[in-house]
Amino acid sequence: MPPSRCLAGAISILFLCACSIGLPAMAKPLRSANQEAKSPAPKSPAAKSSAASNQPSPDDELQAAISSAGTDRVALVRNLEEFLKKYPDAKNRQQIYRALVEACMQLRDNARAADYAERIVALNPEDMSITILAIQLLERTGDEAGLRRAANYATRVLEYVDRNSLNEKSPRQSQADWIAEKRRDRMAVLDLRGRLELKLKDTAAAQKDFEDSYAVLPNAPAAEQLGEIAELKKDWNTAIEQYARAFALGDSTSGPTGRREIRRKIGNVWRLAHGSEDGLGEYLLHAYDETSPTGAATKSAKNPDAHEPFDFTLRKAPDGSPYSLKEMKGKILVVDFWATWCGPCRALEPQFARVAAAFQSSQEVLFLAADCDDDETLVPPYLEEDKLRTTVVFADGLERLFGVNAFPTVIVIGRDGKMAFRSEGFTPDDFEQTLGDAIRRELARSAATAKSAGATP
Repeated sequence: MPPSRCLAGAISILFLCACSIGLPAMAKPLRSANQEAKSPAPKSPAAKSSAASNQPSPDDELQAAISSAGTDRVALVRNLEEFLKKYPDAKNRQQIYRALVEACMQLRDNARAADYAERIVALNPEDMSITILAIQLLERTGDEAGLRRAANYATRVLEYVDRNSLNEKSPRQSQADWIAEKRRDRMAVLDLRGRLELKLKDTAAAQKDFEDSYAVLPNAPAAEQLGEIAELKKDWNTAIEQYARAFALGDSTSGPTGRREIRRKIGNVWRLAHGSEDGLGEYLLHAYDETSPTGAATKSAKNPDAHEPFDFTLRKAPDGSPYSLKEMKGKILVVDFWATWCGPCRALEPQFARVAAAFQSSQEVLFLAADCDDDETLVPPYLEEDKLRTTVVFADGLERLFGVNAFPTVIVIGRDGKMAFRSEGFTPDDFEQTLGDAIRRELARSAATAKSAGATP
């Protein structure tokens, strides 16, 4: 089969579309029923011998089995199974098994679909897509023997992911993307096996798999399952911690990791531990900040040794090219700290751009729009849509230096690196006038300082 890049991504959607296949065209066309009815019966031994030599081939019979079923899935399953009884070692039986898996899934006959999926796995153990489909089907049947086989298949998939080497990487894929892909695959298979182990009541093995999955890549399903295990043990504090992680990493969709369901679980455990839900909201916000993979801790790592504005090297958005403020030292910096999710930031931008345009002829004033998004992937499409008219950079810790924690925040930094103006929030009626006046005051102060320094003997 192709390299494991075929596995990537598909694991997370459970390969339920992996069996969409077709059977090969058969060698000979079928005669119609009318043609068969009009064919004269042989009248002599010689004719009988000739007719025997014209018996339909297995391919003809298979084509007939498919054609006679038409669009009836029940008839297709019946016809293909009859064909396999007659030709159990048919050369194309793997494709027939796939057709049976698909038809049985459409008929919601998971047990029969699982049986044929396992037959394909026996013929081709390296087919990871059908192996994972077999696991899913066996999980649905719920019988212990099937669950144990499913867990064994999951181990096989995990071993496949682990042994897959960089030599099998697509040449169009970067090494970083390849490694990230493998981590996602490993995370998903560990979650899958852990779920099976829980159904087999092997809680210790399941807990280890969920912990390993979360360690590979923090994810809501693993955290939620760990919360449930802790809750069963009446370990309320661990359950609260894990459910909070699942809540932070989950989304608002329905399903096992939907935030609504997790909210009910953590609320119940919090009440058991504390008697009421007082303090839960603050705890969840803290958990979100701690858990977010692109949170403030990551952004704060930028420019860790910078202690003055002009010590910073920022990145231009969206391409990430370096933008050194050291080269701007001696200018007046006007910085708008914003984020894509901030409605007032969007409303402020055209006014900020008009102020910048008013000072365009001055080489002494530099305007920057500093993005503070945790998820920087949101920035390129935002800029494509809004097309900001001032230089856009990623804040890269500059917001940390000035303690920016509300948006929009606009700051004017003098030539000496000290803050000359700061505005938090947005009042559209007087923003342009207020900011313009602040810049003019700083220009005048700078000019006076320079003149005074020049007059000093």
